[in-house]
Amino acid sequence: MALFRTKKAVLTAATAVMALALSACGGSSGGGGGSSASAAPYQVATNVSLTGSPTFDKIKSAGKVTIGVKQDQPGLGFKDAATGEYSGFDIEIAKWMAASLGYGADKIDYKAIPSANRESAIQNGDVNFYIGTYSITDKRKQLVDFAGPYFVTGQGLLVKKSNTAINSEKDLAGKTVCSATGSTPIQNIKANFPQTKTTEFDTYSQCVEALKNGQADAVTTDQAILLGYAAQEPDALKVVGQPFTTEKYGIGVPKGDTALRKFFNDKLTSGKDTWQKIYDSTLGKSGTKVEQPAVDNY
Repeated sequence: MALFRTKKAVLTAATAVMALALSACGGSSGGGGGSSASAAPYQVATNVSLTGSPTFDKIKSAGKVTIGVKQDQPGLGFKDAATGEYSGFDIEIAKWMAASLGYGADKIDYKAIPSANRESAIQNGDVNFYIGTYSITDKRKQLVDFAGPYFVTGQGLLVKKSNTAINSEKDLAGKTVCSATGSTPIQNIKANFPQTKTTEFDTYSQCVEALKNGQADAVTTDQAILLGYAAQEPDALKVVGQPFTTEKYGIGVPKGDTALRKFFNDKLTSGKDTWQKIYDSTLGKSGTKVEQPAVDNY
């Protein structure tokens, strides 16, 4: 497990927004269902040949692709309770990869898988692959393979737009920081920033409300999640500083499916313009500039 990873589940965000997580943050289980308009045009490939991929063989046999996702992370993977549509950065990455395999949005079945069940869902074939703030770790690589990373993040800070006193983790002395109860980010603050006060809630959305009403000076978790909240309310909230831990998000694929892993890596490597359009139309609305990371040879 990577240092300072969130093990606490990230529960449902209160506001339906475009649908971004330290964290192997947990999501609610649930299946299937709608997709919103794509952030970028994804050309659905034809006559795809992926020799040596048992996962692709299963997809062709089913006539659809089943992708594990998160459904409770604004800006990353979010399911609208009213419409059932999924949106966010991770969802757009999922649509892009599916289109590259030859399957449009109408042939995608999304399954929201809790973080603790991701490896088993991939191993058991419940999903063909998983895209949802899934950090690449040595421990997980013993059970599944990863393509990517397609995003690099780490523990960050969210503050009010008007706040000029907090610009990084170096400015937390005497301030009150909120995070999910028992999460690794709050443990990190307690252990390494002893002059900082802390407050905890069950969900990050509650922390954001505490920030807005003055109960907290900052919210901390994966910067990716925080960018999602900032993108919801760019006139009220902002992400400050740089991540002070490192998390690499990857696409989880079945162990040993080298052909599928390399296929996704090739698409990520050659599709920088598509990646940038996806980011700009989702997390980029937070105002924070981020570049696509280089793909590792996992």
